[in-house]
Amino acid sequence: MSEFTVAGLRVVREAARHGSFSTAAERLGYTQSAVSRQIALMERAAGRALFERQARGVRPTEAGRLVLRHAEVVLGELDAARQGLDDLGTRSPRRLRVGAFSTAMAGLVPRAIAASPQVRVPLREGLSPRLLTAVARGRLDLAVVSGPRKAPAGVELVPLLDDPLLVAVPLDHRLAGSVGVTPGRLRDERWIAGSTEPETTLLGAWSDDAQVAFVARDWVAKLGLVAAGLGVTVVPGLAVPMVPPTVALVRIDHPSAVRPTMIAQGPGDRRFFIEALRDAAAELAAELRRRLR
Repeated sequence: MSEFTVAGLRVVREAARHGSFSTAAERLGYTQSAVSRQIALMERAAGRALFERQARGVRPTEAGRLVLRHAEVVLGELDAARQGLDDLGTRSPRRLRVGAFSTAMAGLVPRAIAASPQVRVPLREGLSPRLLTAVARGRLDLAVVSGPRKAPAGVELVPLLDDPLLVAVPLDHRLAGSVGVTPGRLRDERWIAGSTEPETTLLGAWSDDAQVAFVARDWVAKLGLVAAGLGVTVVPGLAVPMVPPTVALVRIDHPSAVRPTMIAQGPGDRRFFIEALRDAAAELAAELRRRLR
């Protein structure tokens, strides 16, 4: 038994549109005998005549009109598929405006972007309160922020991870090689921080009496001072990939020595990028476990 074919359906459509087998042949670049052969095959597949042959051309029968309706649908879908395939190499990438605080921008967000090559991602680095405002005002589509935070109107907060806080010490420090340390054992340390005000540094999360010996805002500078034996500093888990082997890391054993990290998003579907961020967070957590062994 004959089957309907794409070529045959195209011939049926052209013949019905123009009321002529010869015109259908011209439009499709076929010979007239090839068109007649295709029509015969389609009529054999349908089990009945699809066209009435008239002196001045052809016109579809009732069966022909039925086949034509389905042919339009099938051929339309195939044409759309072809156009989609042709567009794959030329289509502009999807745009997603992303913000993050500094350590998330350095260690987390780049991995999520690398896992989403179909997306163009303009970036904005900043402090979490300002990033939340930018999302609320529609200037960012999504932001990675540290918490706890209260979401402004129109912003959804999605938990990402509880980022552990670590203390970075010189390799010859008494704590180097330890997996964890209580805040009490750090009381007499010389601290390197981004500010002398505890509430603006990671020190404020778990220690009220830390004495800041050196102020350095840049992570490279902080870790350089640690490696030189001039003090210790707090490092979030997200920053572990940036920590050189000349510095040892020790987990801080205290319930508040974590930094909740969340995704703030405005209206729209961001699931694909949120999943990429979660995968990146899992990779960083695995790196941290290896580093603390």
